[in-house]
Amino acid sequence: MATAVAGDYVVDAKRDRLVILASSLGTVFEWYDFFIYGTLAAVIAKLFFPAASETAGFLLALATFGAGFGVRPLGAILFGYLGDKLGRKYTFLVTITLMGLATAAVGLLPTYAQIGIAAPILLVICRLLQGLALGGEYGGAAIYVAEHAPKNKRGFYTSFIQASVIGGFLLSVIVVLTSNAFVDPIQWEAWGWRVPFLFSLVLLGISLWVRLKLKESPVFQAIKEAGECAKNPVKESFDSWPKLKLVLVALFGIAAGLTVIWYTAQFQALYFLQNTLRIDDNAARLMIGIAAMFSVFWFILFGWLSDKVGRKKPIVIGYALTLLLMFPLFHWMAAAANPELSAAMERSPIVVTGSDCRYDPFASKGQETACGRVLDVLSKKGVAYSTTEGAAGAAPALTIGGTAVDAADPAALDAALEGAGYKTAKTVPSFAQAAQVVLAIVIIGMLSGMTFGPVAALLVELFPARVRYTSMSVPYHIGTGYFGGFLPFISQYIVAKTGDPFAGLWYTIGVVAMTLVVTFFWLPETSGKELD
Repeated sequence: MATAVAGDYVVDAKRDRLVILASSLGTVFEWYDFFIYGTLAAVIAKLFFPAASETAGFLLALATFGAGFGVRPLGAILFGYLGDKLGRKYTFLVTITLMGLATAAVGLLPTYAQIGIAAPILLVICRLLQGLALGGEYGGAAIYVAEHAPKNKRGFYTSFIQASVIGGFLLSVIVVLTSNAFVDPIQWEAWGWRVPFLFSLVLLGISLWVRLKLKESPVFQAIKEAGECAKNPVKESFDSWPKLKLVLVALFGIAAGLTVIWYTAQFQALYFLQNTLRIDDNAARLMIGIAAMFSVFWFILFGWLSDKVGRKKPIVIGYALTLLLMFPLFHWMAAAANPELSAAMERSPIVVTGSDCRYDPFASKGQETACGRVLDVLSKKGVAYSTTEGAAGAAPALTIGGTAVDAADPAALDAALEGAGYKTAKTVPSFAQAAQVVLAIVIIGMLSGMTFGPVAALLVELFPARVRYTSMSVPYHIGTGYFGGFLPFISQYIVAKTGDPFAGLWYTIGVVAMTLVVTFFWLPETSGKELD
């Protein structure tokens, strides 16, 4: 068996392959559990949040998705403490077990129609347990792999953990599409949607079987044998300004930016295709899934490249390119996926003129103003619009391509929309159109790979071994949990409020602009650093 010495411990090639495989598989399965909810947000909205407005139900489902991310920092503190005190291996065995059981529980929950308000409450509890578990998973897997890796291959080794996050999303799409193919729409909403959640029990069994074969990481083992484990990892992680500064840079310079780019490539792109461009749900999932499969390559490439050129350079370049390319890529996606609808939005824009055009997506008793009621009609039809200020007290006016339309007459409105080219029925793009959409998302995936691929190695190298689990997990999960986890809700809320299907991208742009500044000025280069 070939071995080589790296630092003060022996690296075994066969063992390292098992370490990467076990950690990556576990990460795939755990992120599958988490993302399956986001993939099925539309059907969950109908079954657990039957609000008066379909838009409100969808936004509530996305808010619950974000709640799971919101609790991740608590999981990072809890499992970071255990990981620095008890070890890397046993901590992420606990996290994956908790995640698998919480996900399976979602598949067993009664719906709102069966038990009323208790249904969404139980759903939120399951999401919180998932988020708690995920708060300990990523740090444990990344650290475990990095602490086995030679310093000149640390970016490459840990890039498989990063790619596994995409693998989890991809697996969730595959399982949903496969399950959906065997049942009709009525059966799917009645019970078929539960199958992907219950499938997590199979994944849990496989993951536990593989991870139980692992031993403790050599770095932690050395710390434990020397009696140098941190007495209070949480306190020790934040007890001086230099330590706190690194945590803040990791939070606002790394975790926040990389997450919003990746979730834009996956969830925002998915909802953009389904809701704005009126693409058939399964066709949209398939395009996103194919793009995700190709995007795995970028994560590994840029992880490997970071061993050659450093961690900071590809991240900074990726952030800068995101600011330049995100809007053009989504406009390209719109023109390719549904050219008729995209052309209609350009050629015959819908404009609502009124004196008080306030629109509340969550209004349960109807909109308060006449203009708001017009916007509600357009929102429910899923068409883009803009608003202009009208004379005080005047009735709202609706024009399509400059032609006045009576919004109070549903038949006239539908006829005008149809005549202007607004095809609101779900459609399936041709192969050539779908190929362009996939290519656009793959390019966004490249931006994500540039900013995500090197990050596991960077975060491990940034913090000392005694408190590494806690120090990297807390900022990572605050950044990904709040900036990224609520991206689907925030971006779709902006779209609903403004009527502009591209407006949600401004959230991504704003966060990435912040992270570019923080990373450029304050992130140190860590490539090649010895892991103490």
